[in-house]
Amino acid sequence: MSAKAIREYDGKLLLAHWLLRSPSLSTEAASASKFVPPATKLAHVGVDTSVLYSGVPDAQAVFNNTLKQQLDNLEQTHSWLLTEKLVVKPDQLIKRRGKSGLLLLNAPWAQVRAWIEERAGKGIKVEKTAGVIKTFLVEPFVPHPSNTEYYVNINSVREGDNILFTHEGGVEVGDVDAKALRLLIKVNDEFPSSQVIKDTLLKHVPTFKKDVLVDFITRLYSVYVDLNFTYLEINPLVVTDPTKTHAPAVYYLDLAAKLDQTAEFESGPKWAIARAPQNIGLAATASSQNVDQGPAMEFPAPFGRELTREEAYIQDLDAKTGASLKLTVLNKDGRVWTMVAGGGASVVYSDAIASLGFADELANYGEYSGAPTETQTYEYAKTILDLMTRGAPHSLGKVLIIGGGIANFTNVATTFKGIIRALTEFKQPLINHKVRIFIRRAGPNYQEGLRAMRQLGETLGVEIQVFGPETHITEIVPLALVGKGSGLAKSTTSTSSGNLFQDQIFGTTEVPTPAPTGAIKTTTFSPAEESISQPASPNERITHFSDVSHTKGEWYQPFTKNTRAFVYGMQPRAVQGMLDFDFMCKREVPSVAAMIYPFGGSHVQKFYWGTKETLIPVFTTLKEGVEKFPEVDTVVSFASCRSVYDSTREIFRFASQIKTVAIIAEGVPERRARQILHEADQRGVLIIGPATVGGIKPGCFKIGNTGGMMDNIVSSKLYRAGSVGYVSKSGGMSNELNNIIARHTDGVYEGVAIGGDRYPGSTFIDHLLRYEQDPNCKMLVLLGEVGGVEEYKVVEAVRNGTIKKPIVAWAIGTCAKMFTTDVQFGHAGALANSDLETADAKNQAMRAAGIIVPETFEKLPLVLTEAYQRLVRSGTIVPAAEPEVPKIPIDYSWAQELGLIRKPASFVSTISDDRGQELLYAGMRISDVFKEDIGIGGVLSLLWFKRRLPDYACKFIEMVLMLTADHGPAVSGAMNTIITSRAGKDLISSLVSGLLTIGERFGGALDGAASQFTSAYDSGLTPREFVNQQRKANKLIPGIGHKIKSRNNPDLRVVLVKEYVKKTFPSTPILDYALKVEEITTSKKDNLILNVDGCVAVSFVDLLRESGAFSREESEEYLKIGTLNGLFVLGRSIGFIGHYLDQKRLKQGLYRHPWDDISYLLPTLDSQTLDPRRVNVRVNVPQ
Repeated sequence: MSAKAIREYDGKLLLAHWLLRSPSLSTEAASASKFVPPATKLAHVGVDTSVLYSGVPDAQAVFNNTLKQQLDNLEQTHSWLLTEKLVVKPDQLIKRRGKSGLLLLNAPWAQVRAWIEERAGKGIKVEKTAGVIKTFLVEPFVPHPSNTEYYVNINSVREGDNILFTHEGGVEVGDVDAKALRLLIKVNDEFPSSQVIKDTLLKHVPTFKKDVLVDFITRLYSVYVDLNFTYLEINPLVVTDPTKTHAPAVYYLDLAAKLDQTAEFESGPKWAIARAPQNIGLAATASSQNVDQGPAMEFPAPFGRELTREEAYIQDLDAKTGASLKLTVLNKDGRVWTMVAGGGASVVYSDAIASLGFADELANYGEYSGAPTETQTYEYAKTILDLMTRGAPHSLGKVLIIGGGIANFTNVATTFKGIIRALTEFKQPLINHKVRIFIRRAGPNYQEGLRAMRQLGETLGVEIQVFGPETHITEIVPLALVGKGSGLAKSTTSTSSGNLFQDQIFGTTEVPTPAPTGAIKTTTFSPAEESISQPASPNERITHFSDVSHTKGEWYQPFTKNTRAFVYGMQPRAVQGMLDFDFMCKREVPSVAAMIYPFGGSHVQKFYWGTKETLIPVFTTLKEGVEKFPEVDTVVSFASCRSVYDSTREIFRFASQIKTVAIIAEGVPERRARQILHEADQRGVLIIGPATVGGIKPGCFKIGNTGGMMDNIVSSKLYRAGSVGYVSKSGGMSNELNNIIARHTDGVYEGVAIGGDRYPGSTFIDHLLRYEQDPNCKMLVLLGEVGGVEEYKVVEAVRNGTIKKPIVAWAIGTCAKMFTTDVQFGHAGALANSDLETADAKNQAMRAAGIIVPETFEKLPLVLTEAYQRLVRSGTIVPAAEPEVPKIPIDYSWAQELGLIRKPASFVSTISDDRGQELLYAGMRISDVFKEDIGIGGVLSLLWFKRRLPDYACKFIEMVLMLTADHGPAVSGAMNTIITSRAGKDLISSLVSGLLTIGERFGGALDGAASQFTSAYDSGLTPREFVNQQRKANKLIPGIGHKIKSRNNPDLRVVLVKEYVKKTFPSTPILDYALKVEEITTSKKDNLILNVDGCVAVSFVDLLRESGAFSREESEEYLKIGTLNGLFVLGRSIGFIGHYLDQKRLKQGLYRHPWDDISYLLPTLDSQTLDPRRVNVRVNVPQ
């Protein structure tokens, strides 16, 4: 939703700060009225009621004490509370507070405080809505006679902004729409003059107040535009009578406002600065850092709809992703729960549930869409399942509907993995609550997703019924709730494997075709002529296209088989999808002429054309593209919501050539969207969007990702034209319409999704009028929705005969009337602001005008079939023979993901996996690594040994790393690192130079000690025999001996290791053996002790052998492949990096070794033997 209500407190802060600061839109000289806003005296009381439901002892007492402290602090920060008469009221988006007794006027602070204390945290009911009072607004009382009360309202409509004004404001304002004077400021028009305002709005206002009101209204509207308000109402607006010393004063006593949340990137800083503590008379706090100069704007939930903890969690999850995740809990005790993919789909499922009489049992509303990851889907599903399985089981059990339309690009199998993970986790609670699960989904890789769900049903112990696109989108609702379908004819059974790509590769399928009388005939499948060619030779892989003439079509045919487009933005997936569609439709040239990408240099991008390739140029400016490709008349814009306004206006500069623009971006500010659509209208450019997936002209042209993957294009028969033109708001539901129309008629002629925002660039009537004029389009379909009034323009066109072709129509959102609070559905425009905008009212009006409107959305296929059959019987539609089904070129990566192909891997990795949504260490999720706090030792055990070692073993590994981290700057590795660092080399070069010194003489004693001691122990040699053997062979014993330390001056590192190992290891036979060897060697020489290398080495062998985590063979292998050296390398790297950083901090220069520390020993050279052609060398050798 874009337009969101704000608290009265915040609305007044915005006006107080910006009325005199926002740039005035008036073109006249400044008013002489000397309007000055009233002093900002506003006190906000926000009460935290969570303690009342926390279960803590004496919760009410704790709450009362907290409230007392809060009010005490308020007295300190707002001293005017103690000296003035006050007004207090709840500030929670409650309408008509005065009539509900929620207003206290002209009261001292003591009375106001008692009023707040009496109501804070208490539940009340306003009309049909129940909620808890937790937010209050306190401000000075303004005494005034009733004849000084006015009413002003500014609201936005498609044509512009309406300013409503009446001189009779206040509580009894009555029917504003009937009595208020109205002034429409059209989009992109100049602000009207003062005289126009006076003549239009201020007819009944005393002359001496007109100037100040003109000034106020001008400034108010300037703020309205500057801060991206979408609605602003002040009632009463008090304008006092002037006195000899004071001009009329203006007070806005009661205010209701909405801001365009999507405009936060434009106006967010201005919203924040108005709410900054220093700007409202409070001391600034440094407790938290804000994005802007003040706290971000808060958009509270409607009264009675405060966010639950779970709703807040999903909202936070949604804010952190580009996908869409929405959840509204309607009835936590309800039996019917939904988990629906897609904004439009979420509405039709709620409609279907409500139409069967289960609205009171509907527990939640929400959606997940926009290709959420497996992890995000898991978190979403887990939240719903947790809510669903709380409390005592219901005697009738519960129903979970996992539904959705046909996805455009979301990998269904990936999202289902997250849902399956959550269902598996909640297996027992689902069984306890007797949950039955009904699933209907389609889209990319849906076959694999449905297969996985069916397989889960065999093991979960819960009834799971699974359906695909052959089933009407909401048909599972009556199956789940009343045990039978809605009476739709079942689709023809197919002999396919369930995977259309696989079937077409092996030629084992027939595309399902509807069976109504007179339907088109289906021919047996045979490969298309050039759909799949033999592998091309390297010299023939690139396909080049010659220039073709472009003939402009009629105005009602913006898309033809010759239409060419620019794609604005780097969108290779969308471009490839368009080219695949072109190839399937046997276009002569690709529909994409070039890409426009301002952030990189001009170049070419390679794309597939069938099984070959072609090159698509990329330009940095649209001007380059237009000059190069004069035949292009369409732009598919993927510009972001932040840049789309400027980029679209740039496109308008070439309106003489570019006649159609599809704007894909969601979240375009409403004011910018209106400016775009009005300029487009003036320039004669057709706009599709914003917030659209696009549109499709079967056999001719496809916008971006419309129609989904190629298998859906084939199953919906979009590779050739049908007879039905449709228009929809929802992109997901447009895919569903493709499917429905293909199964119940001869197919789609053209389909457009105009976008779900409140102000789409083109409307239903714009496209239906095109279809009406197109002789090849025989039948129309309209899928409207709750919110807006565009459907009524279609009603009027049918009534006056402008549209004569049969229309099948339905407005989704009929369930809205059954909710006690406003529920924002999936699209920004899907919210009724009046009875006229409800889905029921629209359906009734369309039915009354003669439009074919089914009883419910579930009956849409039935009436569609009937209407189609009538046209066939009358001869209006003559079914044509079905052309051969084109084969689908498939990308290698997608075929591999579908499991259709295999190839040997070049590398094998068994320790980590980064392919999923979460990194895995030896099968352990990275989140669990931190959750279980396994530490560095635990991570090392996973990545080196592919298993979790006992805690004592992980601790030992960490101990080794700490002990071997450094041994001072004098050792060879550290010295090399220091010298390389001082030579100006980088960290990596310096570290590597130190590591390269590690070997038999430095650091390699660990491997040697482990090998020698283990071999001696395993061979049965006694410690004395081992020592004697080494002595006879003139070999040193690795791990024995130290230059400084001795038996009487022990190495504390060795002491620490021995104590820890003896205390924690199950058994230490190799360490015990080494200690006996030490007894023998130290009896001969005091410093022949077991050094730290030897102690670590033999202890590590004991860990491998005695921990129970390894077999004997694995233990031997880890010793042979250098694991111990790995420990030393890893530990010593810590010290080497430390030495590097130390030298850089000290800014040490290039090192040169002193001469006096080098013995120069050169040979004597006889000068007579030197070749005279050589340079003589003088040699000085000490005698």
